[in-house]
Amino acid sequence: MEDKNIITLYFQRSEQAITATAAKFGSYCYRIAYHILRERRDSEEIVSDTYLDAWNAIPPHKPNSLSAFLGRITRRNALDRWEYLHAAKRGKGEVLLVLEELNDCVSVQGDPEAEIQRQELGRAISLFLKQLPQIERKVFVRRYWYLESVREIANKEGFSQSKVKSMLLRTRNKLRAYLEKEGITV
Repeated sequence: MEDKNIITLYFQRSEQAITATAAKFGSYCYRIAYHILRERRDSEEIVSDTYLDAWNAIPPHKPNSLSAFLGRITRRNALDRWEYLHAAKRGKGEVLLVLEELNDCVSVQGDPEAEIQRQELGRAISLFLKQLPQIERKVFVRRYWYLESVREIANKEGFSQSKVKSMLLRTRNKLRAYLEKEGITV
């Protein structure tokens, strides 16, 4: 079923919208949640929460890209769950490692002015990613959006882990330089 048809079902408040969403995007949402949580049951629960959040958000929202909309909800829910589960122990899991890697070039604190900066930063990162060669963009997005491990990326792309690490380091350095050139301070 096409995305626009699924969105129409949400606007009609048809329960078929959830069924269609699960059929088309269930495994996509599960992969996002699982890369963050690394636990089957929690990931399945996050996917269910994603469907509920989509049901509550559509309408009034009418997403241009249903996959991006669902991916964003899934990622936010999974990160919230990860933070809750790790609040006491703060272990050195993949999520914390990924966030620490990016912290040097993209950390913003939480106040109203910071929210504007966060939006500017999001737009700048999107423009930056569009300028990258496809493979660099793909590796960067796998690491920092889907939170895949260096090993997973290396296996999927047929690279050594050291090549992936150096590619990510070079891309983060390019991102930092790009943000400085654009006058975006973080």
